[in-house]
Amino acid sequence: MTRTLVFGGARSGKSAYAERLAIASGKPVIYLATAQAGDAEMRSRIAHHQTRRPAEWLTVEQPLALADAIAQYSGPDNLILLDCLTLWLSNLLFSEQIEMPDIGAITPPALFTEQRNLLLQALASCRGDLVMVSNEVGMGIIPQGAISRWFVDEAGRLNQAVAAQCEQVVWVAAGLPLYLKSPASLS
Repeated sequence: MTRTLVFGGARSGKSAYAERLAIASGKPVIYLATAQAGDAEMRSRIAHHQTRRPAEWLTVEQPLALADAIAQYSGPDNLILLDCLTLWLSNLLFSEQIEMPDIGAITPPALFTEQRNLLLQALASCRGDLVMVSNEVGMGIIPQGAISRWFVDEAGRLNQAVAAQCEQVVWVAAGLPLYLKSPASLS
């Protein structure tokens, strides 16, 4: 069983690289999709990802309860490709559809803390290979607005917590992978 985090910036090639890892495994793939088609742009992005997937992959759309999906679909004979953790984080943050302040403290919905904790527990007990895609959003300017800064901070914390549990961590830039952590580096 190998848990892999593939992360990078927008349009870095991280999803395509994660898909190549899944194909190279030779195992049946369960594609765990977190994106929601809330507008035309997102529908277009989702369609782009769908066209790249082999027809035999099972797609499971799960915008919130990733731990449940991992528990249900993980097994030694398959691979779960989870795309993407930062979309999931956004889904959780806005799950209650409450107005967030422009300044001041952000209080995330209770679902955020609950599902984040459950995800980290699910990673520890995953029974099969898992490749997760996430965005690196904290390398640019500090964003304006409390909700944007909270999101950057929480995405960074989530990436760190997930990476700590993974056997492999791959940074992708310009379509090129850089292995930050791999089984060979653990010995």
